[in-house]
Amino acid sequence: MTERIKVENLYKVFGKNPKSILKKLKEGMPKDEILKKTDHAVGVNDVSFNVNEGEIFVIMGLSGSGKSTLIRCLNLLHKPTGGDIIIDGDNIVKYDKQQLRDFRQNKIAMVFQHFGLFNHRTVLENVEYGLEVKNVSKEERRKVAERTLAKVGLEGWGDSMPHQLSGGMRQRVGLARALANDPDILLMDEPFSALDPLIRREMQLELLDIQSELKKIIIFITHDVNEAFKIGDRVAVMKDGKMVQVGTPEEILTNPTNAYIEDFIKDIDKSKILQAKHIMSKSTSLALLKNGPKVAMEEMKQNGLSSVFVVDKDRKLHGIVTIDDTIQAIKENKSLEDILKKDYFTAGPETYIQSLLPMITETKFPIAIVDDSNKFLGIVLRVSILSGIS
Repeated sequence: MTERIKVENLYKVFGKNPKSILKKLKEGMPKDEILKKTDHAVGVNDVSFNVNEGEIFVIMGLSGSGKSTLIRCLNLLHKPTGGDIIIDGDNIVKYDKQQLRDFRQNKIAMVFQHFGLFNHRTVLENVEYGLEVKNVSKEERRKVAERTLAKVGLEGWGDSMPHQLSGGMRQRVGLARALANDPDILLMDEPFSALDPLIRREMQLELLDIQSELKKIIIFITHDVNEAFKIGDRVAVMKDGKMVQVGTPEEILTNPTNAYIEDFIKDIDKSKILQAKHIMSKSTSLALLKNGPKVAMEEMKQNGLSSVFVVDKDRKLHGIVTIDDTIQAIKENKSLEDILKKDYFTAGPETYIQSLLPMITETKFPIAIVDDSNKFLGIVLRVSILSGIS
């Protein structure tokens, strides 16, 4: 993967003389003690991470952890006290005013928690705003705004005023306004936290759909662990201005680095986070369609199985056969194709465990995991599902 953003040893301290605090932080003085003794507040403390092309990188933490301060450093709304932010090879911390203005207008955009819309402007005029600042012609920015509204599901709402829209719709307008400038990087600071749970889930799916098409770099802030693990390619957990752990949702769930992370994830609904690919077995016990029942029976005997999936030479799944049917087929001189069963479930590798649960209760066979071309990838057993959510 191509690295686009690299943050190195980033600090942000608030107070009259923030640079003077860096030495104390590097010596290990806790932020609470710094506040008490120096009247300086530590927002970000020696944070380093990278973000790759097309990645949704989620920064998660409780209130006061430093996550919102960090995201505001990435567009220099907060000027870092120390460290570097390297984007496509440029250290933006060293930008002058003109470079920073160009960077904000062309490369990065932000979606805020409370929408940040102009109440005196129509929906379309809100979406056009960034293009207007860039002196794009009225006709061109109107076309771009209408196209972007359609992309977020608000086609036909351009002449409405923000107060006429629901919370979810207003957040879509905020997202459209950010996307209209076609930025490389999208910063999202708890954008869905003000929405009710149902609308919030819809917006999460909407964001994933948009990302599958546009493949932006998205840095997303949340305090909701379920939201973080649902949308994040990788997740960073912050505490007291520091990053405690960075990894994929699966890595954090299976290998929490300390008690704080364990406590943070203890209430997560794993069935909505883990997917079939995380718990499937890449079974090597298969029967080839071209072979006969005797070969299939021998495969089951050697592996202690009572059934086996049948594939062709390209590993395309054709069905399943049982030991009893195979013995009968040998007696009656039948082929494997004659005894194939189809009463099993299939699922894709990215199917969530939540969707596998009802399947496993209705079948006596493992769930076959296949790709879009029906190529056999592996199996999911009942025990794998139960251990995955425990």
